[in-house]
Amino acid sequence: MSKLRLAVQMLFTFFTNGYLYGFMDGKIYKGSLKYACVPGLNCYSCPGAVASCPIGALQALLNQHKTGIPFGVLGVFFLFGSVLGRFVCGWLCPFGLVQDLLHKIPLFRKRKRLPFHHILKYGKYVVLVSLVGIGSMFLFGGFAKVPAFCKYLCPSGTFLGALPLLAMDEGLRSQIGGLFYWKFGVLLVILVLSVKVYRPFCQYLCPLGAVYGWFNRFSLVQIHWDKERCISCGLCEKACPVALPVEEISCSPECIRCGKCVESCPENCLHLGKSMDSHAALSR
Repeated sequence: MSKLRLAVQMLFTFFTNGYLYGFMDGKIYKGSLKYACVPGLNCYSCPGAVASCPIGALQALLNQHKTGIPFGVLGVFFLFGSVLGRFVCGWLCPFGLVQDLLHKIPLFRKRKRLPFHHILKYGKYVVLVSLVGIGSMFLFGGFAKVPAFCKYLCPSGTFLGALPLLAMDEGLRSQIGGLFYWKFGVLLVILVLSVKVYRPFCQYLCPLGAVYGWFNRFSLVQIHWDKERCISCGLCEKACPVALPVEEISCSPECIRCGKCVESCPENCLHLGKSMDSHAALSR
């Protein structure tokens, strides 16, 4: 399943960033597809991006002077969340793929979590409320509203958007200032940390992961646990990249449906598939 997941991640990343002319010309695609949102954290400003990031789209709507309820983007969250939950994070997010590949580098002693994980894991909810929500509406931009998360924090935007554009546009390079160096520093910390700690951005800072995590208990795609067949060997928890006990696999907002627990189970009492009984999924 690990090879299948990697193949899906790479294909989906290529599919959602397939505007090759943008990489050659240093231009952002602005066609009609940009009005649609992909499920993962895929930067609008990436030269190859053919659609929009749902977090970026939400901020754009919140930036409007006549702020209303952004039903369209909320519908995107509900659609992907209710069907997939954080399967999006594990299988479809380009920046999740970047962190996965970095974590495979044979350097440092690997860790699943940072110290004080039980507190730090709520950071993504703080980012969602403070930067995506309050920050985008008025806190940081005053009357001139700004997409606060994209502007001040998002490492995916820096890695997939800013760096390729700067590499191809000398005019943009001449305008580099303190804000870029701040965001590049954030990106660098996350990339280096990803070599040691499994997906630090996803676990502690990603607002999209916070949204999809709310759907994990009742999303259509689940990891099912056959409790009667379980021999309590603990191999699934050992294999889980975020160290979830078997009782919390799938229903926890931290589970990204990566399937490593399924591969590790000697009794085949875990399997990834469509939920046929939402009540059973909720009661686990």
